[in-house]
Amino acid sequence: YVGNSIVAWIWGGPSVNSATLTRFTTLHFLLPFILTATVVTHLIFLHERGSFNPLGLISNADKIPFHPYFSAKDAMGMALATILLMTLSFYFPNLLGDPENFTPADPMKTPDHIKPEWYFLFAYT
Repeated sequence: YVGNSIVAWIWGGPSVNSATLTRFTTLHFLLPFILTATVVTHLIFLHERGSFNPLGLISNADKIPFHPYFSAKDAMGMALATILLMTLSFYFPNLLGDPENFTPADPMKTPDHIKPEWYFLFAYT
């Protein structure tokens, strides 16, 4: 089982230091690009092989080529989603943010989002 090794490698063991934060930031930076490449690869092969035969198996009777309408529809949906997200982020940048980000820092007080809840106390023992 490699799960514990992967978690220890990502988080750097029991302590959080510069190397851990660098690894974590790198993974979070690369993830959107990996997902985008996967989606583009999927769309290229799906549109190339046909909507009813994505694996490219020989079945000429049921094979219907992917209609350009679906490609245009995909492009319009992606453009609309991009426009909506850009509008949200440009005109209302703090709308989805946490209001606690704007409270002044007090090093002598634990922030509310870090304080443990009573129902998690069994896990801390």
